[in-house]
Amino acid sequence: MFDKMKTLDDLFGMQLKDLYSAENQLVKALPKMAAEAKDNRLREGIERHAGETQNHIARLEQIGKAMDLKLSGHTCKAMEGLIAEGKETMSENATDEVMDAALIAASQRIEHYEISGYGTAAHYAERLGHTEAAGLLRQTLQEEQLTDTKLNDLAKNYINQKAM
Repeated sequence: MFDKMKTLDDLFGMQLKDLYSAENQLVKALPKMAAEAKDNRLREGIERHAGETQNHIARLEQIGKAMDLKLSGHTCKAMEGLIAEGKETMSENATDEVMDAALIAASQRIEHYEISGYGTAAHYAERLGHTEAAGLLRQTLQEEQLTDTKLNDLAKNYINQKAM
């Protein structure tokens, strides 16, 4: 932990720690979300994203190693809150169709948070000349955006209609 963030590089390090914590929290929550999903396409999508999340963690670890930055020891409070909201939603008494729609809504909130975080971190990396880190962060950003698009399409074209 820094005594005081004085540079953009210090802030970049904090952003990486926050993303690392967020992804590690998420990788534990996704199997529970997949188990709650009744629709096969939704469940398979959540399970696929759990595998991608492992890759996101590995990329962050690669960046941390290259920068000689210890990523552990920080807790992302935002992800903690998003996961808590998701758990609360999963405890509701809902029809299968409505629960699937609720899972998509919770998942998209998480994806939007991650998209914001990775976009910011990638910009910082580019600005600071961390070319390899920027490339890895952009790769993860694209995967997060694709996941959000798939969730959105599934909701709009199928799940939400079933929940009506």
